Amino acid sequence: MSSASVTLDEILAARDRIGTALRRTPIEMSTSLSEMMGVPVHLKLEHQQITGSFKLRGATNAVRRLAPADRAKGVVAASTGNHGRALAHAAREAGLPAVICMSNLVPANKVEAIRALGAEIRIVGHSQDDAQEEVDRLVAEVGMVMLPPFDHADIIAGQGTLGLELLEQVPDVETVLVQLSGGGLIAGVAAALKGMRPGIRVIGISMERGAAMQASLAAGRPVEVEELPTLADSLGGGIGLENRHTFAMVRDLVDEVVLLSEAEIAEGVRHAYWKERQIVEGAGAVGIAALLAGKVRPSGKTVVLLSGGNIDMGLHHRLVSGEDVDVAKG
Repeated sequence: MSSASVTLDEILAARDRIGTALRRTPIEMSTSLSEMMGVPVHLKLEHQQITGSFKLRGATNAVRRLAPADRAKGVVAASTGNHGRALAHAAREAGLPAVICMSNLVPANKVEAIRALGAEIRIVGHSQDDAQEEVDRLVAEVGMVMLPPFDHADIIAGQGTLGLELLEQVPDVETVLVQLSGGGLIAGVAAALKGMRPGIRVIGISMERGAAMQASLAAGRPVEVEELPTLADSLGGGIGLENRHTFAMVRDLVDEVVLLSEAEIAEGVRHAYWKERQIVEGAGAVGIAALLAGKVRPSGKTVVLLSGGNIDMGLHHRLVSGEDVDVAKG
């Protein structure tokens, strides 16, 4: 295991630290997916978390871990939307100022949701890397404290509480499908699951368009990948060439990575709505999509994480109505 790994003890401490601020999200059996796969398939409904995604876990843990001197400086982060919303919420609850920097690729509904929580918004450039440059400037010139979306020990430990919760709800789970982007979620969840039960299989799911972590794993080191429009917009962005935690943890703890086409992601959103009665964003549906596409063949009791539900409802309507949506064309 990598020396950069966040430990099970850190995740257990995070659970104690943030427990009162989070919603314990339900797990439900999917009759349709269980019948298709021939094994029990459960859905972890984390899109029902307070801010609409798992990100509140890491953001709350990181904010509550800040030293008093750092709290006074305020927090700043780059985000594709969900981390910004979670950090804005956690900062407001703690009485701290927050600045969220995003690129022009972030959907307007996510930008407005963050603004509604009282955070200052900065829209910069056309990629997560462009937004990060503004974050770095605010840290250097204003002295704000950066709490990044994924590559931070307290963020990873907070996300790992989802793995603990999942294991309490389905103790005999054998396979878990988890969204893969910068790696904060899957690193924390895998560390929690394998720290408790090493034999659990953890599969990372991402999109074909701009899968930075998969490209980095293939190269054996963090690499830059062009950020492209995708239905799974929450999975966009790079992992950082100076990645300190998540690259090594994903490399060491994740058993397999699966990539999906835009059509497959769209089908996951449709299935979640019509068969499971759940409204999820593209990134939230990738686990379902991987099963439907036959790219994951589970051999035992399986949990699929529905990670977020912050989708533009106009886009959702077009998807579930059967339109062939190509976000690259606007």
